[in-house]
Amino acid sequence: MNIVFLDADTIGRDIDLSMFEKSGHVTVYGFSSKEEMRERAADADVLILNKMQADAYTLEKASHLKLICVTATGTNNLDKNYLAQRNIEWRNVAGYSTECVTQHTFAMLFYLLEKLAYYDNYVKSEAYVNNTTFTHFSNVFHELYGMTWGIIGLGAIGRRVAQIAAAFGCHVIYFSTSGKNDNPDYSRVSFDDLLSRSDIVSVHAPLTEKTEGLMNRSAFQKMKKSAVFLNLGRGPIVVEQDLADALLAGELAAAGLDVLSAEPMHPDNPLKSIKDSGRLLITPHIAWAGVETRRRLMETVCQQIQTFFKIC
Repeated sequence: MNIVFLDADTIGRDIDLSMFEKSGHVTVYGFSSKEEMRERAADADVLILNKMQADAYTLEKASHLKLICVTATGTNNLDKNYLAQRNIEWRNVAGYSTECVTQHTFAMLFYLLEKLAYYDNYVKSEAYVNNTTFTHFSNVFHELYGMTWGIIGLGAIGRRVAQIAAAFGCHVIYFSTSGKNDNPDYSRVSFDDLLSRSDIVSVHAPLTEKTEGLMNRSAFQKMKKSAVFLNLGRGPIVVEQDLADALLAGELAAAGLDVLSAEPMHPDNPLKSIKDSGRLLITPHIAWAGVETRRRLMETVCQQIQTFFKIC
């Protein structure tokens, strides 16, 4: 059996892939263009991919293909109708990154809430050397305890964030983007109510027709000017020009993003010009990328292949 990794660099070169050799012959490509994917998929029984598009064009020559494993939760890159016509099965991985994304959510929040960029720069500038007092609090911050934390999307990650926010003494409210989620542990509110009441708003929702462009200028204008906004869901949920305008107009205190509408970041992204790290923190889609998280991901994919082919 031929197992082909098409974009293994997206899971990091520090992850040992030798576990897959038990299931068959393994070929690893760090990255593939669409044209290269057509050729590399030709003799594959299993394709392992993250962001590559699996469709009629890229899979035309893949006459032996039986299974596609996506090293992510989202499957927007799969043409599922075409795969069904070809009797090609697919698997994704859900739940592997809950702890890591939750951890990153709070890392971003505390960086912004406690003005850590300012205080780090203050000390590194040596202004603290031989200061007349032992402390410095010109850039004030507030306790998380007692704040209202609004969560958009109360799935596995949203629920974990809610648990920890509550442990810090936050009042947690949430908006169900699907309209189907009803969790008695927290207060379900309307979208507008969440925006107007929350001191922190974090997004942990999937990208759907209902969530695309959800956070636009109107939404930001309904938030408190003291609020911190975090997006750890999907980039296109935020209208980035509107977020940039809101930050520059002082309509919210700060924003932290781990996802963007286009990744890698486009040169014309309107957020690129905002260099104030106290107001805007962007990380390059790393909330899921802890070493243990990526190992867990690949162990799950390996198990999926073994289960599919009933390999002992």
